[in-house]
Amino acid sequence: MKIIVTGANGYIGSHVVQALLANKEYEVTAVDIDNSNIDANAKFINIDILKNAAASDLYQTLGLPEAVIHMAWRDGFNHASLNHIQDLFSHYGFLKNMIDSGCKNISVMGSMHEVGYHEGVVDENTPCNPLSLYGVAKNALRQMIFICPPPLHKDISLKWFRGFYVCGDDWRNKSVFSKILQMEKEGKTSFPFTDGKNKYDFIDIKTLALYIAKASVQKTIDGIINVCSGKAVSLKDKVEEFLFVNKLKIRPEFGVFPGRKYDSPIIYGDNSKILKIMETI
Repeated sequence: MKIIVTGANGYIGSHVVQALLANKEYEVTAVDIDNSNIDANAKFINIDILKNAAASDLYQTLGLPEAVIHMAWRDGFNHASLNHIQDLFSHYGFLKNMIDSGCKNISVMGSMHEVGYHEGVVDENTPCNPLSLYGVAKNALRQMIFICPPPLHKDISLKWFRGFYVCGDDWRNKSVFSKILQMEKEGKTSFPFTDGKNKYDFIDIKTLALYIAKASVQKTIDGIINVCSGKAVSLKDKVEEFLFVNKLKIRPEFGVFPGRKYDSPIIYGDNSKILKIMETI
């Protein structure tokens, strides 16, 4: 199977490429404008797919892939960037181009930030009210590609992967964990923190990448698929676990910062669809 991964040099994309390469039956092509983080065993195509989204020969340039995994996204760690909105039509144009060109297997990376403030479990039918430009753009792209005219989607497996709180490979993820590593490196002995009582759905990057790789190649289950752990863990417990596993000396000062009103006390994903996929492959 010929598979392309856009945004293959990114934090998640590079791990998805590695997960796909584990199966020797796949011909994996990494698509990005940089390959510094891409496994050398993948074929690399240097192209800006957003600038070339409407190119009539783009599908041919990408090698006539049988499956497209669209991970590309500018400023993914900056949720207030205007690029999320400015790039929206290009993302849609690229996906429409792939579908119009004949690709029957399309997967797109979404985010739990599409949902906005929510308390409890998130399933594929949970109403969305995003609170950031990043969430607004992801939510809009999902709505756009799922309401294309019916003939456009005939016989197409269209999957939307909704990610939650990703950890692992922590120097690259720009999360609280990467910040802790940086403070440890700087020799700091402690850092101020919230009370850490909020509970989130954390998933390791390698597990996430494996989920995405496996779910992308199958065509039985599609639609919105939560790629998550399905469990809610307090931020306090996760931070303490991170310090222990990485043998860090720095210690958190819990309760120094007040909780943010827009942070849910508990949010996690219904992972029944991804577990069903993993059981059947």
